[in-house]
Amino acid sequence: MKKISVALVDDHRLLRRGLVEVINSFAECQVVLEADHGEELTQLLRPEVLPDVVLLDINMPRMNGYDTAAWLRQHYPTVRILALSMYNDEENILKMIRNGARGYVLKDAEISELQEALLSMYKKGFYYSEMVAEVLSNSLSQPEVPQPASPRLSERESEFLVWACTELTYKEIADRMCLSSRTIDGYREALFEKLAVKSRVGLAMYAIRHGLIVP
Repeated sequence: MKKISVALVDDHRLLRRGLVEVINSFAECQVVLEADHGEELTQLLRPEVLPDVVLLDINMPRMNGYDTAAWLRQHYPTVRILALSMYNDEENILKMIRNGARGYVLKDAEISELQEALLSMYKKGFYYSEMVAEVLSNSLSQPEVPQPASPRLSERESEFLVWACTELTYKEIADRMCLSSRTIDGYREALFEKLAVKSRVGLAMYAIRHGLIVP
C-alpha cells in the first residue's frame, strides 16, 4: 500500500513539528507539506501532487480552517479534509462539516486515534472522533418514525432550517427572519420533533441528506 500523503496546516510551529514526527512514525503515512495557515496552503498546493489528506487546524491567522476547508472543497474536492481542533462544541463541528470537513479529531486525542483517523479518511473518506460521533449519533442514529411521507414543513420552518445550517446564532437568525427569539425557539423545537433529531447538527445533517442544502 502506498503511503498516505498528508498536508499539515497549523500555525503553532512547535505543535506542528511534533505532529510531523508522530505522523511520519506511522508506517502508512508521510507528511508531504506544511503550512502556517490556509493562505499559505493555497499557495503551496499543486494540482499534480495533491495530498491525500489535509490535517487542518481551525483557529489560524490570515485564513482560518473554515475558509480553508471551503476553498479546498471548491478547488480540490477530491482532497479529504480532517479537522484537528480543541473545539468540541456543536457550533464549530457543524461549521467545519458544512465547509467540507469529513473528519474531526480533538487535539487531546490519543496518538492511536490520530493514526486511525488518517487511515479511515484515506480508506473510507470520513472519520469522526468518539466525542464527535456521539454528537452526530444523537441526531442521525435515531430510528425513523414510520410515516406515509416526509414531514411537511411550513414555509417559515423551511426558511429557519436553511438559516440553522449556517454559523449564525439563534439570536442572529431571529433578527434575519424579523422574528422574536421565542418564535425561533418554537421553530427549533418543532423541527427537532418533526425530523426526529436532537441538535443543530442533526438539523444540518438532515438538510444535507435530503438535498435541502449543498454540503
